[in-house]
Amino acid sequence: MALLSHDPIYSEDLEKQELIGSGGFGDVYKARHKGLGFDVAVKKPRQAVGPDSSLFMQSEAALNKEADHMSKVSCEFVLRIYGIYLEKSGGGNYMQKGIVMEFMQRGSIQTLQKDLSGPPPWPLAFRLAHQVALGINFLHEKRLIHHDLKPSNVLLDKDLNAKLADFGLARDSTSAMISSEELVKEIGGSYKYMPPEAFHLSYNPCRAFDSYSYGILLWSIFTAKEPYPGKNYTLVEVMITKDEKNVQRPPCDELELIAVNGMTEMVALMKRCWDKEPRKRPQFKECCEITERMYSEHEKGIDDAVREVKTRLDQPESSTKKQNPSTSMGLRNSPQMPVQTVSNDTVDYGRFTEKISVKHLTDEDKANFVDKNWADLVKKVTEVMCIVEELGNMVHSEAYSNIEAEKTTQKKMRALRGTLLSGIKVKAAFYDALKRNHPMLVESLDG
Repeated sequence: MALLSHDPIYSEDLEKQELIGSGGFGDVYKARHKGLGFDVAVKKPRQAVGPDSSLFMQSEAALNKEADHMSKVSCEFVLRIYGIYLEKSGGGNYMQKGIVMEFMQRGSIQTLQKDLSGPPPWPLAFRLAHQVALGINFLHEKRLIHHDLKPSNVLLDKDLNAKLADFGLARDSTSAMISSEELVKEIGGSYKYMPPEAFHLSYNPCRAFDSYSYGILLWSIFTAKEPYPGKNYTLVEVMITKDEKNVQRPPCDELELIAVNGMTEMVALMKRCWDKEPRKRPQFKECCEITERMYSEHEKGIDDAVREVKTRLDQPESSTKKQNPSTSMGLRNSPQMPVQTVSNDTVDYGRFTEKISVKHLTDEDKANFVDKNWADLVKKVTEVMCIVEELGNMVHSEAYSNIEAEKTTQKKMRALRGTLLSGIKVKAAFYDALKRNHPMLVESLDG
């Protein structure tokens, strides 16, 4: 039986507590609930002071406020709360508090971006965009504003479905005015997702705040990049609050070159969401309608996309890759699967005669090869248009024109990348064409 949202959960109810994350507010632990028999997440505020101090009181109030907001929203796209965590602290008489929440096995959009060293396959990217819109729309229907929408606050379950988290800044849409100084103090590095009006000395929270943040989040999902890299609070404020002619937003040039169904509409939605004028930003009911249409174009590929990403995330070398992420657009090394060598055939390619090992690779192996070696392929592949021709209808006519128009082979390869992100089958076909046109290169990369 599920716990009520504010039921007490004592430290004795949990076992195997393991620190899995830290932030400005405190620490997050993974633990096993003895009675319920499954894993939960425990968010604990830092408690370096006694229970009578003002800091303790503020921390406790913030924790209760977050729990109250979470308990108001029960939705498949919003993180679930199980109860309030209580434990004896340092031999004292008071009980240290925390929030016991649903444990999300796949981390967040932020960790996914780091693990993949690039955006997820397009079907998954479009689904994430739609699920976040559904979650925010649900909050707005409950008269709540999230106020801190960013990649690290969108968590992922075991099947990479998105759920909104971190309601520490959530506010009633009818709540009192908050100054920008207070807001910045609370959200820290989230200023890159703040709308221009939130930088003013007096700021009245409204739903358009979330719309703006959503636009920047969409850009991050589809580019796997951080907005305004290296820019501090003051610089971002200047960049995004200039007059209309000079106002800056994250660049969409590369996205606009990608000929994938729905990408043009997605970029248009981003730009509407981050409009300087709050009244011009779309409400989330409309965002949901738009993202639903876009996702429907890719829904048939979602199973392959999720399976592809999960395979890569579950590889044994993941911990090493997290510490030393690749600089390429690729992901991890392919799984350590047995490769059967059929023969060492002598193959004649013009004036070259080499022995090429023939390997049986699955489509997933081929896709992993392409991702792992993408940086090298961009530099070394010369027969780009020959490969594009062999891909046939897998390359959209608009994408073909964009690739052909590029002046260098490296730019042609980068333009082709958008098509390859459609899924495993396209990458496998690219691998096959690559091996026919560049057999020595494939062999040198252990393919």
